[in-house]
Amino acid sequence: MFLLRSAVVKSDRIQSVKVIRDDGVEDDLTRRNYSTYDEAYDELERFYGDLCCSDDRIEYSITVADLGTTKC
Repeated sequence: MFLLRSAVVKSDRIQSVKVIRDDGVEDDLTRRNYSTYDEAYDELERFYGDLCCSDDRIEYSITVADLGTTKC
């Protein structure tokens, strides 16, 4: 499943978060910033809901976004 990478992530509505793949590869989920932890969690829940148990699982984590390096 996916884990909270940083204990710093709270339910703070102002704090931006990112989803990262544990293998370091970028994809559609990891390229965007999410407004809240809940938004990122819901997106991952939809992603995992579409997988079959026999599919290769990609592991993701949710972490605080580094807004200084955000791409436009």
